[in-house]
Amino acid sequence: MAQKRILMVAPTPYFSDRGCHVQIYEVARSQRLNGNDVVIVTYHLGRDVGDIPTYRIPRIPWYRKQSAGPSWHKLYLDALLMMRTLQVARSYQPHIIHAHLHEGAGIALGIARLLRVPLLLDLQGSLVGELVNHNFVRQGSVIYRLFRALEQQIIARVDGMLIWSYISEALQRLFEFDPAKVFHVNYGVDLERFKPYHKEDLDDLYAKLKIPRGRTVIVYLGILSAYQGVDLLLEAVPRVLKCMPDAYFLIMGYPDEERYRAKARSLGISEYVCLPGRIDYAQAARYLSLGDLAVAPKLTSMEGNGKLLNYMACALPTVAFDLPGNVATLADTGVYAATGDAQAFADQIIALGSDPQRRLDLGKRARERAERLFSWTAIGSEIDAVYDILLNRRGAGVAPAAHSSAARTRVHRGERSCDA
Repeated sequence: MAQKRILMVAPTPYFSDRGCHVQIYEVARSQRLNGNDVVIVTYHLGRDVGDIPTYRIPRIPWYRKQSAGPSWHKLYLDALLMMRTLQVARSYQPHIIHAHLHEGAGIALGIARLLRVPLLLDLQGSLVGELVNHNFVRQGSVIYRLFRALEQQIIARVDGMLIWSYISEALQRLFEFDPAKVFHVNYGVDLERFKPYHKEDLDDLYAKLKIPRGRTVIVYLGILSAYQGVDLLLEAVPRVLKCMPDAYFLIMGYPDEERYRAKARSLGISEYVCLPGRIDYAQAARYLSLGDLAVAPKLTSMEGNGKLLNYMACALPTVAFDLPGNVATLADTGVYAATGDAQAFADQIIALGSDPQRRLDLGKRARERAERLFSWTAIGSEIDAVYDILLNRRGAGVAPAAHSSAARTRVHRGERSCDA
């Protein structure tokens, strides 16, 4: 089909250097590479990345939360986002609305019907799963059941769903899906941005982070939270150090860095652990390349684990729990421990950390696997094909490509927010 105009709805403080936002950016970028036109509508917080036009709700001075997780403030933020999305959509006249997360689809349902365009829900996880993971609601409670019913209703009303292979099995155990609406796709990774760097080219980072030379560096990059397994990881460190006194843990990400620094102090491991906080996405591959191996102690199967692909692209051998999605992604390039078993996780770090040749072999094969299966070039083409299917089902024609820039010009006339 001809060039399509894609309006993406992102109910989150995009862009904030974390996995969900990386996914949104890379999906949008993949469509630009496929010749489509893309705009993103999002919250007032975050920053613009790349050259993808980003439209924001009005600035809310008292709301500054950029970390992952639910908040009751999102009720009015999403109301503002709905109004902003309608404003942009009327000028931009999209062919497809691509809604990230269930909230995005809920916001866009009425707008898609008004404009008579297909609505695609990009499922990065479960709404109720996120609420439980962040201890926002208790599983089985009345509020939990209400949100689960809402999630099912959204699933039933969209025109199509991208279900990332990593979480497909877990989601389909919880909810009923119309098979005709489901499109399975793999996560992807930017293989040009994420690549291994030689350690001799990272002197600035060694100095900045004060990492002792000659250590076996274990890296983690992601959200710092209990459900991501960060508490468990720190509790595994003393056992690792008993067998690997040269081990050094570089645990990167946010929020709650100070809480985890305090936990490291209480465990007596501060001199073996560095928690530098948020890492700029543009620099992530260089920071990861400080590592000799990577860890992914995430404890839930209800969300994706995009960090695995970044590790693979950087040729890092990875220790992870044996969740189905981890195994499907890493295959025989990964090293696994029983989910939730801190001792087993530590033992696998020790085994891999003590075997340099095995690390080199697994890292090399991980990079090759990423190149073979997880290139955004191929995955972007698959998503573009999904757009075509949804448009054909509606019998919708796509205007010539020249319309795209004209439509976006209308949006730019005084409508784009300066909030970033």
